[in-house]
Amino acid sequence: MDLKTLDSIIRDVPDFPKPGIVFKDITPLLANAEAFKATIDLMVARYQGSDLTKIVGVESRGFVFGAALAHALNLGLVLVRKPGKLPADTYSVSYALEYGTDTLEVHKDSFEPNDMVLVVDDLLATGGTAAATVELVRKAGGHVKEVAFLIELGFLDGRKKIGAPVHSWLNY
Repeated sequence: MDLKTLDSIIRDVPDFPKPGIVFKDITPLLANAEAFKATIDLMVARYQGSDLTKIVGVESRGFVFGAALAHALNLGLVLVRKPGKLPADTYSVSYALEYGTDTLEVHKDSFEPNDMVLVVDDLLATGGTAAATVELVRKAGGHVKEVAFLIELGFLDGRKKIGAPVHSWLNY
């Protein structure tokens, strides 16, 4: 299955979550076994044989892609979550949103000193979440090799905020 076909399965939802926004809904892609497998296969092809040691999945849709990719590559999975969701000692990073601030956390013991990390999420928009995640990984001792997204809203220039190499498969 090629990228054009995968793109055709992703649903556009106008005016969600607010007027003027066209939301890229990946749930039809996830529900389609062939499309989901093809998406993970694309990701695996890029990272197979690399020096990665951990995958970081960003709450919440990054968990879906991160878990499947970690399994396929036989790597550990680290979860970056919203506050109060992780049970052990955490590092926290707050970041700006267009309507306020948000915070992400990771367990302090998530990484070994030489861990090479791939951060995975479904979509790159303004880059705030990804930049905060990169900061968290570094704070916890990991080395970010790349930040990967199935979808990038390129017109928002989010990759400029991240401070690490970025790869996306579908760019709008």
